[in-house]
Amino acid sequence: MGWPAHLLQTTSSSPMTTALATPSVQVFVFVTTEYENSKNALNQVSLWDRVIPDKDHANVQVEVKSKYPLIDQGSSLRGKKVQLVLHWHVMPNAGRMMRGKMPLSEFSLPDTYTS
Repeated sequence: MGWPAHLLQTTSSSPMTTALATPSVQVFVFVTTEYENSKNALNQVSLWDRVIPDKDHANVQVEVKSKYPLIDQGSSLRGKKVQLVLHWHVMPNAGRMMRGKMPLSEFSLPDTYTS
């Protein structure tokens, strides 16, 4: 028997044109689920990602259909409040990599699982 997997789905729109305002090679964009538990104040699980190669592709329509499932290894996610967060890493031609993030939504996972 496998661990319970949550297949999450959300839609959001975010223009990455500001992130591409500086001379850059590309922007790496990803969505995480973030939650707390008794062991860690912050847990992050990647659910979706994309590379934005240039300004022509900078208006991101995020339709998360769990490219990577959120797997509950035990029962630590039952009834937990989780937050979906959009992150981006700007990879410049030269210099320091810039990062940013924006919360998308917050909700609670079910108290019980069905199979």
